Amino acid sequence: MASYPHVFEYPFNAMQDVPFDMKGHWRDQFFHNDHPIVLELGCGRGEYTVGLARVFPDKNFIGVDIKGARMWKGATDSLNEGLKNVAFLRTNIEIIDRFFAPGEVNEIWLTFSDPQMKKATKRLTSTYFMNRYRKFLVNDGLIHLKTDSNFLFTYTRYMVEKNQLKVHVCTDNLYESHLAQYPDAQDAYILRIRTYYEQQWLDRGLSIKYLQFELNQDMVLEEPDVEIELDDYRSYNRSKRSGSATGK
Repeated sequence: MASYPHVFEYPFNAMQDVPFDMKGHWRDQFFHNDHPIVLELGCGRGEYTVGLARVFPDKNFIGVDIKGARMWKGATDSLNEGLKNVAFLRTNIEIIDRFFAPGEVNEIWLTFSDPQMKKATKRLTSTYFMNRYRKFLVNDGLIHLKTDSNFLFTYTRYMVEKNQLKVHVCTDNLYESHLAQYPDAQDAYILRIRTYYEQQWLDRGLSIKYLQFELNQDMVLEEPDVEIELDDYRSYNRSKRSGSATGK
């Protein structure tokens, strides 16, 4: 991927003292438009990044992941299709705020993130990460969580409720929800994009959860202190899910 013009590779060790010159300039230096920017964090094979870019040509999409072997699929597909509203950033999500300026990003997608049941600060929907997102997300920017994990979905719902964040959509069974019943609904497009592993989870009879909420800049975020039942199954390409069930 080093030769791909729309892929930027900055693994953690390479970013210690290296500034990212395009921070604050994604629109004018790369996309050459003023369209909203949407991130997919932990994009894996990039299926959502590319799928959303096809559906929304008037938005810019950036897939972020540290695993280049997975990212190669989406990066190659978008290059072959000539999609001009797609980029990929290979780096650690823990340092994601180094790459975007305040107010530069409009939405964030978290698609099938590891639930990280042992430690809340590693969850991509934790207040630890929400505070990082707020460094570059517009006020009341949207966060989309799509997951097979009941643990991560439940934890995120508690986090949202604890901090009184505005919810737009919340369903623990996406493909049986009102979005499936009313395919012309504004958010029904998410039904048309399925990742490789999502389809396998559906084939196993697992329900897909979806939560869409706003993240504002005004309040001090608090972690929920709750007991959550652990996921009792092993997810694809992940170690056995186990660990502390507390929100802390």
